[in-house]
Amino acid sequence: MKIGIYASMFGKDDPPTLESIESYIELAYALKVDLIDFRGNRGFESTDRSYLTDVKIQCLRYGLSIGYVASGGHFVGTDTELEEKLAQVRADVDVAEILGAPMIRVFCGTPLEDPKEQAREIRSFQQACDIAAEKSIAVGLQNHPSTGDDVLRILEQTERDNFTHILDTGQWVGSPARNQGIPDPEIDTYGFMEQTVSHASHVRAKFYKIDSGKEEWLDYVRIVDILKAADFNGPVSVVFEGKDVNDCDDTQVMTRAVAHLRELI
Repeated sequence: MKIGIYASMFGKDDPPTLESIESYIELAYALKVDLIDFRGNRGFESTDRSYLTDVKIQCLRYGLSIGYVASGGHFVGTDTELEEKLAQVRADVDVAEILGAPMIRVFCGTPLEDPKEQAREIRSFQQACDIAAEKSIAVGLQNHPSTGDDVLRILEQTERDNFTHILDTGQWVGSPARNQGIPDPEIDTYGFMEQTVSHASHVRAKFYKIDSGKEEWLDYVRIVDILKAADFNGPVSVVFEGKDVNDCDDTQVMTRAVAHLRELI
């Protein structure tokens, strides 16, 4: 397993300690992680080829692979809204191609009950995969927030060879992140992870409360055991979402999260 960080531009510090894509690249190098993930519409100064090439070369010089470019998804809404979401997919595929990222991320959202809405959702995922396939890029389905059954349904019904799963440890239906650190006792989110991990190519390792040096909202001992039991060999990338519950600054959060994963992996 490889360890990475996600340049989310979603920190809590004011003024920010991580204020740019470049600052995340410098942090990734300082922490000696293996890779970095980006978000297509956040943090980049521009999407000009020359600028994105500079970002790519800086990562190369620092020995950092680029895992994926996060796009949108959640394919519900009017026809116009779906077209706008697919236009964002196309734009992010172009960014991924220039950066040399093998994958973009799309998320599914809360499970849909209406069969007609499900059918439109699947058609949109198929279109997203077809757009990405034109540039030889994969599409990773993130469970945000979903269930194990729904992730498997979407993967199966989309029927595209370049469609894979990005397992998000903290964004399931019933996750503690949905209720300020308190899990839903009626929902087994670790069971969802066990259910879907064999389909995963990448893990978004969410961190919320890590002042102590160990994540307190999620059990990473258990999560890493799930990954090892499945013989997972992909990236495990730190994603910080605990904006209001840590005393340490964003750089310290990322540093402690990476150290916590290293100890377990």
